[in-house]
Amino acid sequence: MLLSFLKYRKALRYLSENQSYLPLKFMADHVQDWHSEYINGSPFPHIAIDDFFAPEVLDVVEREFAEPEQQEDWTQFRNVVEWHKNGTSHDSMIPMFTRHLIYELNARPFLSFLEKLTGIPDLLPDPDLVGGGLHSVLPRGRLEVHADFNAHPRTQFTRRINVLIYLNKKWLPEYGGNLELWNHDISRMEVEIEPIFNRISVFNTDENSFHGHPKPLNCPEDRQRKSIAMYYYTRNIPEKIHSTVYKISPAKSRP
Repeated sequence: MLLSFLKYRKALRYLSENQSYLPLKFMADHVQDWHSEYINGSPFPHIAIDDFFAPEVLDVVEREFAEPEQQEDWTQFRNVVEWHKNGTSHDSMIPMFTRHLIYELNARPFLSFLEKLTGIPDLLPDPDLVGGGLHSVLPRGRLEVHADFNAHPRTQFTRRINVLIYLNKKWLPEYGGNLELWNHDISRMEVEIEPIFNRISVFNTDENSFHGHPKPLNCPEDRQRKSIAMYYYTRNIPEKIHSTVYKISPAKSRP
């Protein structure tokens, strides 16, 4: 309890001094270099950035994240393409500190940063957090390789960017859960990104941006793969709207 209090106090001191949950100076100092890496990413534009947030901020977010036994009201996925995965986008189920971080991730400073990073202008947030919010994958859980749904169900705006924030301290390589990026015809997995604490993954999402973590999670029974998922849109409406397109990734195509 004392540790939680001290972490929260450090976070409040950071917010008082910086007036933001976001690392604004860090973002401004590096966005041009990151842009070059991003647009040249293969198999599609992407980047993974380590130690993105101030540790004082993300320590509290990680600490607030619900344990599996407290996720009974979350959406639970138990099907062939999403197994042992829980998620919530409901404000009432997202702890206060985390909720305010999400508000800032949907605000103009972060949108401007994403526009400079990706080269995509006029990005829009999703205050509904459709498909996003808090995600938990439990032991033996997995998410099959897929291309995301391409339009917001309420506005029909085009989905363009995914941002994933990982919250997994002391995550060992043998636990698995790596984000895999596959080429357009699912013949080869080209990139793996470990879901370690305070790493963010940003990538374009379209009909060819196949990704997932299809290998069953091999973490201990008392661990979970924790993340925050944020999705961003542009105002245009796709010519053909589709839901998530799943592909069964061939094991022989793994390096």
